Amino acid sequence: MLVWERPEPPNRPVPAALSRERIVRAAMRLADADGLEAVSLRKVATALGVGPMRLYSYIDSKEELLDLMVDAVHAEIRPAGDSWREMLRSLAEATRHAAHEHEWLADLLGGRPQLGPHALANGETVVAALGDVDVDAVMPVVGAVNAYVIGAVRREIAARRAERATGMDEKRWQASLGPYLERTFASGRFPALATVVHDAVHHDADHTFRIGLDFLLDGIEARISR
Repeated sequence: MLVWERPEPPNRPVPAALSRERIVRAAMRLADADGLEAVSLRKVATALGVGPMRLYSYIDSKEELLDLMVDAVHAEIRPAGDSWREMLRSLAEATRHAAHEHEWLADLLGGRPQLGPHALANGETVVAALGDVDVDAVMPVVGAVNAYVIGAVRREIAARRAERATGMDEKRWQASLGPYLERTFASGRFPALATVVHDAVHHDADHTFRIGLDFLLDGIEARISR
């Protein structure tokens, strides 16, 4: 039986009351502060002021705890919209926002589908909004948007982590590489790249994400309207 289906242990008089929600929230606070490497059942128990063995009445493993953490974030996403396009845009932007609030989420997105109650509720909302789309196209459409979001979010979070690790923001990093790129482009070996770097508008992360999402949604609309 999956963790979402198992009833919680009955309440009993103990020095510190526990619940799955309290355990998950404590784990999320640790992950928000110091990443997933800071999350273990022992560390969560310490944060809650209880012995580690007490947690096993509620959660069987760290893998279950991570599943519960991801589903708790799905409760924050809540996509909405009056059309399939608005719904998919809302899903993409809300997922990105959640990953910016909880950077560790970027490490857990993708792979097998999330089947917790909040994830399933979001999935139901999104799929229902695609009711006019051919049933065989629904999951590829949602999968394409999720794949775009996961890729964009992981790139953005990786850039954040690199900035913290090196102490160099994007402008300082670009300035440090500027002379090298100028010498390389002056060789004439990369004319297309040189044109884009010198002449194209350079957007910030928010604008870049939205432009890419528009390209994807435009393509989906063209395909399903055939």
